[in-house]
Amino acid sequence: MSTAALETRVTPYFDWADVLGRIALALLFLWSGYTKLAYMAANVAYMKAYGMPAAELLIWPAAVFELIAGAMLVFGWKARWAALALAIYTAIAALIFHRYWSVPADQVLDQQTHFMKNVAIIGGLLFVFARGPARFAIERS
Repeated sequence: MSTAALETRVTPYFDWADVLGRIALALLFLWSGYTKLAYMAANVAYMKAYGMPAAELLIWPAAVFELIAGAMLVFGWKARWAALALAIYTAIAALIFHRYWSVPADQVLDQQTHFMKNVAIIGGLLFVFARGPARFAIERS
């Protein structure tokens, strides 16, 4: 089967791949926003351990941002801008919470894995920013 014939057969699945990809990315942020609210004391302590000033206050906009931007991705409303904002947010979070270059040797691999996971998430979000939400979205690009 030629490449063109194969692409013609799988093209209808591209729309589903777009929406499932957006949902998969969004679930991470929806879950994170929910857990920030459900386990606030533990999350505030975590933020303080990394030197975040006013963690008791910053947790609120972080949780609300994750929930709203995650929902925007799921529904495909202003998805490009939600994805770009989440990519920037994820880059900042990686640089604050997963500084593998400055942890004890026994923590390097774990933090490096988390840092690289964030890089992969940023890549997926930038893909949404570049392509837009596609067909199954409230607002199509």
